[in-house]
Amino acid sequence: MPTLSSNKKLLLVGASRGLGFALVEEYLKRGWDVVATERSASRSKLHDLAGVYPGRLEIEHVDIVHPDQVAALHTRLASRKFDLLFVNAGVKNADHETIADVSTDEFVRVMITNALSPMRVIETLQDLVLADGTLGIMSSGQGSVANNENGHFEVYRGSKAALNMFMRSFAARHAEDPRTLLLMAPGWVQTDMGGPEARLSIQESIPNLANTIDSQAGKGGLQYLDYLGRRVAW
Repeated sequence: MPTLSSNKKLLLVGASRGLGFALVEEYLKRGWDVVATERSASRSKLHDLAGVYPGRLEIEHVDIVHPDQVAALHTRLASRKFDLLFVNAGVKNADHETIADVSTDEFVRVMITNALSPMRVIETLQDLVLADGTLGIMSSGQGSVANNENGHFEVYRGSKAALNMFMRSFAARHAEDPRTLLLMAPGWVQTDMGGPEARLSIQESIPNLANTIDSQAGKGGLQYLDYLGRRVAW
């Protein structure tokens, strides 16, 4: 049976599949009310999940690479307040491509989707989050400059490192804001993007990741953490 509502509210941007969908399901199990977004209006697994949790899951549509759609989402939700805004967005280029041979168009696509667009969501929707709430983004351990010792997946790495830098700048500009800011590294997870060889199952990553997010509520400041709550080197 679905859990009774905890009266906590989550806005999760990018939730139709993979880690985003798993996070929606996890927070519904924890009793949260969730507004989840997907790019397409076609039926997804979110619609089936909404049937399992009647009245607890709302589905919105937004493609975050289009600022006008993000602004329209803000207009639709302007009267609402959320305990947690979490942005889950990510694409990658072909694994074999290096910065030496990636096309300009592909480089731009990865950077806009992984770095620029999530920050635009944070900038546009931040006022929907409660004064003691949390703003989080799905980053990656591969965004760590300090930990890059093998150079693989460098375009993807670069996009996540850029995202981390932009979030640090956001934190610096909002140093007096008491809300918690999080960059989360979920680990290498078995999803369409992570692939079947990934080290972690969704069940091993996502409940722990949600535990870590929840444990940071009310603490304020910016943290770059992995799914087990360990600090990731910048």
